[in-house]
Amino acid sequence: MLEAEFDRFAAEYREQHAASIRLSGETPEYFAEYKIRDVAEAIAGTPRRILDFGGGVGNSLPYMRRYFPTSEITILDPSAASLDIAAKRFPGQATFQHFDGTTIPFADGAFDLVFTACVFHHIPAAEHVGLLREIGRVLAPGGSFFLFEHNPLNPLTLHAVRNCAFDENAVLIGAGEMRERFAAAGFFRSETRFRLFFPRFLAKLRPLERYLTGLPLGAQYFIRAAKKTA
Repeated sequence: MLEAEFDRFAAEYREQHAASIRLSGETPEYFAEYKIRDVAEAIAGTPRRILDFGGGVGNSLPYMRRYFPTSEITILDPSAASLDIAAKRFPGQATFQHFDGTTIPFADGAFDLVFTACVFHHIPAAEHVGLLREIGRVLAPGGSFFLFEHNPLNPLTLHAVRNCAFDENAVLIGAGEMRERFAAAGFFRSETRFRLFFPRFLAKLRPLERYLTGLPLGAQYFIRAAKKTA
């Protein structure tokens, strides 16, 4: 998680993201909202405190506010420039916290929900288990952790990553490999769902996706895991 690298791309993040996903026919906002909607549909009730791990310029924040209006939200990121942009875009809507890339600066069990979207493919694989353990540390017993990632088995995903400047050093992670890292970090009851099977011109088929979440061909996937209660 190179701070300088993401500081460099912070101002142009949306434009570069939009260009890389042009073939999908959708906007960055579409991809940001579906993730938060999936989380809201999967959990019961409203979490008191939410951590957006690697939240960058705050693209998920308006949808967190829409689906979880009473939650306390913290955006955590190693890029100070990205956090500055997020704070200016959404003043007063969250806490914007800088992160050294290793230690999350909050107490044990501080968050009821931790969310991360397409962050871990930017982090060296050797650091994954340690960071997942750190996320587990700040997750409250019984809380949920949702990790969304690109699916390296999907050709449109590979095209988007190859054509995105801020993904030039990305290493995509298969769902099975990521589940193994979750287990090594001490999470349990992990569940994987594959998402985004149809581009915009096939949008009428999207209601079928609910039956395809076990098929490992969607453009992205998420893993939901729980922390053991004491």
